[in-house]
Amino acid sequence: MSKCVETLSSMNKQFKNIQNHGEHPLKSRDTELYQQEYIQSFVEKWDELIDWDARADSEGQFFIDILKARDKQKVLDVATGTGFHSVQLLNAGFEVTSADGNAAMLTKAFENARTKNLMLHTVQADWRWLNKDVNGKFDAIICLGNSFTHLHDEMDRRRALAEFYAALKWDGILIIDQRNYDAILDHGFSSKHKYYYCGDQVTAEPEHVDDGLARFRYAFPDGSEYHLNMFPLRKSYTRKLMKEVGFQRVKTFGDFQETYEEKNPDFFIHVAEKKHTDA
Repeated sequence: MSKCVETLSSMNKQFKNIQNHGEHPLKSRDTELYQQEYIQSFVEKWDELIDWDARADSEGQFFIDILKARDKQKVLDVATGTGFHSVQLLNAGFEVTSADGNAAMLTKAFENARTKNLMLHTVQADWRWLNKDVNGKFDAIICLGNSFTHLHDEMDRRRALAEFYAALKWDGILIIDQRNYDAILDHGFSSKHKYYYCGDQVTAEPEHVDDGLARFRYAFPDGSEYHLNMFPLRKSYTRKLMKEVGFQRVKTFGDFQETYEEKNPDFFIHVAEKKHTDA
């Protein structure tokens, strides 16, 4: 009996370390899919993809400066991942709540912060029901790391944005980033790998792209490979959704720059104001 239990336990552990996109991966276009994508073995390698030091150098004080310029102190990081931005903001003196829908990511983020003598306040939360799990109102919400693209259904995107809006104070701001899917869809994929995914030994590129799916492949030096199925958000579409939910002004940066040619940036960063200000 004990051998059977051991075998089942071993099989369960192995299953948890295998991504499951079904028999037809290109048809896997469901919001809940991310739970099966961010398996433990992938989460453990995620920091190789990011490269914390290189990413800190590439983005500099961008997010810190935006928050400080608008006198924002209490921040909700809804896409904590392995904790990079939560740690950066804590070190800069902000009050941070770190949320994510994936328990393995939150555990890794907590461990990463602890190695830097920091304590994260973590909450596991699904964005579509964010205010059930996260209490209070925030000066700012950040949703970074191309995370919003995991919502495959438009109603899920609208509901998540509405939850973000409700969790903000009357003059709060929302910062969301995304890949430049316009360039990928219209001109094909290219990347400078200068921002965001800075690990120089990791390959991150699309295997398939259409109007409803961007399937990215992540290959690591040890030969392991993982995939993420994401929705290719167009810049104008994301901005439109934000405004339709109620945000009064949306300003979009390209690779942290105010001026840019539309096809050049790897990433767009949207800063949405709940109430219009002149700051």
